[in-house]
Amino acid sequence: MEPRNSLPEDDKTNIFSQPPQQNLPNAKSVLILGILSIVFSIWYFSLIGVIMSIVALVLSGKDMAQYVSNSDKYTLSSFNNLKAGRICAFIGLTVATIFFVFILLLIFGILATMPFWGMID
Repeated sequence: MEPRNSLPEDDKTNIFSQPPQQNLPNAKSVLILGILSIVFSIWYFSLIGVIMSIVALVLSGKDMAQYVSNSDKYTLSSFNNLKAGRICAFIGLTVATIFFVFILLLIFGILATMPFWGMID
């Protein structure tokens, strides 16, 4: 006796006609770089945070274009990770920029007031 299939032949081909969804290629790396840009935004004059956030924003721009062009191919969770990494990169870039400007103003303020302290003539 032959085993009976519950689906007709036409339904079998329709089930397997769509390829499985895959993750966006740089979603995890954008999320990691975005989080690290926040962490490193206050160290080493915030240069590392700025570099990481710019790299994360460039990578996220490429993946956003891929998702917009073919959203059925990629998973929604990877797109949400990409958006979260992009937001973290913007926050890291903002914090790094504010901290960098604060450090520059602090340095120039100290240098400008040195003659009043009698340290330089």
